[in-house]
Amino acid sequence: MLPLQANLFFFEVGQWWDYAMLAVVIAALAFLAWIAVRSKWAAIALFIVIPVLLTIFWWPYSTQGTQSAGWFAIVKQYSALLGSLSLVALQYFPKLRRNNYYLLIPPIILAVNILEAVIRDFQCYGIHGADPVSGIWTMGGPWNIMNAIAGILNMIMIAGWVGIYVSKKDKHIIWADLTIWWIIGYDLWNFAYVYNCLSDRAWYSGVALLAACTIPAFMKTGRGAWIQYRAYTLTFWSAFVLTFPRFTYETQFAHEHSQNPTAMFTIAFLALVFNAGLFVYHIWWIAKTKRNPLKVELYPDAFGNPKLISETATDEVKQRIANRIGKTVQEAGFSR
Repeated sequence: MLPLQANLFFFEVGQWWDYAMLAVVIAALAFLAWIAVRSKWAAIALFIVIPVLLTIFWWPYSTQGTQSAGWFAIVKQYSALLGSLSLVALQYFPKLRRNNYYLLIPPIILAVNILEAVIRDFQCYGIHGADPVSGIWTMGGPWNIMNAIAGILNMIMIAGWVGIYVSKKDKHIIWADLTIWWIIGYDLWNFAYVYNCLSDRAWYSGVALLAACTIPAFMKTGRGAWIQYRAYTLTFWSAFVLTFPRFTYETQFAHEHSQNPTAMFTIAFLALVFNAGLFVYHIWWIAKTKRNPLKVELYPDAFGNPKLISETATDEVKQRIANRIGKTVQEAGFSR
């Protein structure tokens, strides 16, 4: 365990270059996602050409004897890659946007990614010391169970995928029902998962990766497009980890987990309380509006979404959303 005086509760104090590299990783991931949104050729290179070459020539051998060995890193990479490709297809094949079966792909992949981590949290509850597969330091405890429950609640609240559309302004994939509050709940849960189950990677796979997709979602140009930034940045980072699996724990840029049980409990507790509270509100809103989350959007007329939809949706999309929730475009606030 690291000496107490070297810790800042969640992590070690570290060196200035740890923080500089954190900023570089955040900026690089967000920039690559931004490029992939705007360029078809960049998307083809980043999501097809490069992954195919790495799959053939590097990834089968790169993780042996490292913390990325085992099934989880591989499943994470290809599920994230599939999610990214499904979103790219929505951008460039307009007919898919009207196919409700196709629109099920993003929520299914998102749910599978959460479920993978939930299963891993339950597994880690019984691990005390080095993980027998990856060698990552793991201290199982009640925090794993708490966070697994938070993940299940967050997954249940995935809704409104029927209303996914492409912005008329900048090709962003807009999924308005993944509200800012849902994103915060996801971030708390996901950081707790990475912190408690992938401790040696938490600085980059937790802090940097979540910041790279959340910061754009809080900005005007990326509002509503969290799913796209999340899928793209996760794909890039998973590919980087498979390609350079020792970067996060054996280079000079490694930034250590504090190995503090209080910190592990705290972040899992926050994730559980926040998601439980949001879940209660979610159920109350369904009952109030009498909207079926499997068939219509829940929040197009709440949480600032009317302004988002009015600025990014075409008139045709606005009318479809309004029809589904039983309002006129004007009543829903889409005609500002």
